[in-house]
Amino acid sequence: MLEAVIFDLDGVILDSHSAHLSAWQELLRELGREFSDRELSFVFDGYSREQILRHYLGNLPPDRLHEYGARKDQLFRKRAREITTVAGLTSFLEQLDAALIPFAVATSAKRARTVDMLDDLGLTRRFQVIITAEEAKYPKPDPEVFELAAQRLQVAADSVLVCEDSLAGVTAAKAAGMKCLAIAANGRGPLLKSAGADAVATDFTATSLESLYSLFTKSGYRQVPASVKMKRIRR
Repeated sequence: MLEAVIFDLDGVILDSHSAHLSAWQELLRELGREFSDRELSFVFDGYSREQILRHYLGNLPPDRLHEYGARKDQLFRKRAREITTVAGLTSFLEQLDAALIPFAVATSAKRARTVDMLDDLGLTRRFQVIITAEEAKYPKPDPEVFELAAQRLQVAADSVLVCEDSLAGVTAAKAAGMKCLAIAANGRGPLLKSAGADAVATDFTATSLESLYSLFTKSGYRQVPASVKMKRIRR
């Protein structure tokens, strides 16, 4: 039975990939590094800022990770006005509200940026739980961030749908024992399906809550329970 939905932030709630890519390109050029579009696609695979910096720049010491990460965030904020929500998100959230299904954010992004972006779009209060990089000891593809969100929502892993757009995110969702809807723009559907996604859509206009019930029950029918009991999540 579907009891909760957990959303990644970038590429799932926020249509922010082009802004992130542009910011990463500018930072790397400032540091004298040039990468092809194919090489830069790593930034869309769902890894943390620190993991991305190490991927392109090697085993940086903590002070450099902080310095370059802060600069990347500065470059991203310059582009923040360009960012909107992923198509169909508002309608999908309304479907969840109508069905009394709680939903959360679980992201590898820092809390300050996460809350700032959600605030700008008037979305922060829509989510019952927000889990960010500061609260998870291990970044995706480790499942910890999704396990924490499920615990806060007081639901069992096998009753959760995760909405993700990255390889690391899909891998983390499946490792947590959750179903996964891949939001796959730019032809990434087959890649995310091969990573284990249970369903794929280009955005939320291409799916619906009703169609996703079938991932949890054969009939697709869901009866809203009078209460949701806390179930222990195995860590």
